[in-house]
Amino acid sequence: MNSELKFNNVRTWTRAGSWGGSGGQDPPGASVNHAQAALNPIDCESTKQSSSLSSERAHICARKKNPMKSEILEVGFLTLFFPSLLLASGCSKANANPLEGAPPPTKVVADMDVALFNVDHPEQFPLVAATAKSTFPELVVTGTVTPDVSRNVPVVSLAAGRVTAIYAKVGDNVKKGQKLLSIRSDDVSGAFADYQKAQADQALSKSQLDRSQDLFNHGAISMNDLQVAINTDSKAKLDTKAKAEHVRLLGNDPSHPGAGVEVTAPQSGVITDQQVTMGAAVQGAGSTAFTISDISNVWVICDVYENDLSTVRMGDGAEIRLNAYPGQSFKGTISNIGAILDPNLRTAKVRIEVTNPGLMRLGMFATATFKGQAQETHSVIPSSAVLHLHDRDWVYVPAPNKQFRRVEIVSSKILPNGMQEIKSGITPGQQMVTNAVVLEHAIDK
Repeated sequence: MNSELKFNNVRTWTRAGSWGGSGGQDPPGASVNHAQAALNPIDCESTKQSSSLSSERAHICARKKNPMKSEILEVGFLTLFFPSLLLASGCSKANANPLEGAPPPTKVVADMDVALFNVDHPEQFPLVAATAKSTFPELVVTGTVTPDVSRNVPVVSLAAGRVTAIYAKVGDNVKKGQKLLSIRSDDVSGAFADYQKAQADQALSKSQLDRSQDLFNHGAISMNDLQVAINTDSKAKLDTKAKAEHVRLLGNDPSHPGAGVEVTAPQSGVITDQQVTMGAAVQGAGSTAFTISDISNVWVICDVYENDLSTVRMGDGAEIRLNAYPGQSFKGTISNIGAILDPNLRTAKVRIEVTNPGLMRLGMFATATFKGQAQETHSVIPSSAVLHLHDRDWVYVPAPNKQFRRVEIVSSKILPNGMQEIKSGITPGQQMVTNAVVLEHAIDK
């Protein structure tokens, strides 16, 4: 029963595909016979004697006798047929139009010049020609005012002890010899004690020498005894002198004994550093209480980029301007060009020595201008012709067909009478709009 149903399904599918089965085209009504055969099983043994057995019923009986062989034949036929079907489909695609489904042709659109602007009446905007000016190139850099390290003097106390009073602080201007702090020190007490002992020993040796001299004059002692007394007195004097110098070195007067010491300023200047507070311990020469800087002469330390170092030379002059006093300029001299570049900024430190008239304060921002050695020619135009836009400078130059072109320039310093020097972007004799702001407003409308 299962074999019959399977066979009938295959036969019916092959007819639907219009290619027929292994027996060729079935006669009309064959599908009905198949259905009937599926519903009414055929007894092949009883029908062997019948001569009127239909071809369809005979085919079904043959499948019952050898169902595996019939299925193998039909599967092989299907395997041979499908590649032919795929090949026919591929040939039909190969004969298709190659342009069918292709993308549309590319259209090239001309690039628009965003620097060109159309103006209806260009005659309303007067033009001016750039003039030439010969000048020496200038390099402008920034820097800070710092103290001259050779004029920094530390304030130290050779006596160790405890701070009992402070009379000055950071930022104060002090004079040489001015009292800065007081220290109570055991070192000073010991030094005075040693000095007083030396004085007593010297008085004893002096009296012994006088007595020995009197005895020698009366023949009571020998010359050797007198020489011993003289030597003892000389050593006592030297010892007294050394002890007195030790007291002075600690900061005291041998004639005024005491346990404290007063620390004074070794030079005039400004206190730029303080390392002590009230009650703090001072470790003698190993610690610095204050640092005094003489700012009558200062340094201006500038950063110069690697590409600009060729314009800076030792001994050249520099013009210094302070942000706090923009209307005043100071003269300085380049005393050092750093031998090591900053690996991150690619700059070198350039040191300028400047005489301080009293306005410069440590840490101030400054601008240094270096002048080159070779003369250059730059363009000069009215300041009104320069348009400041997006942190850059521009000018408008005339173009054909009632147009103006916006050109970027590199501006330099402002000149008197409303003129401005231009480093690059335009050449002397080139024309441009006199008032760039007016034209910019007209374009925006």
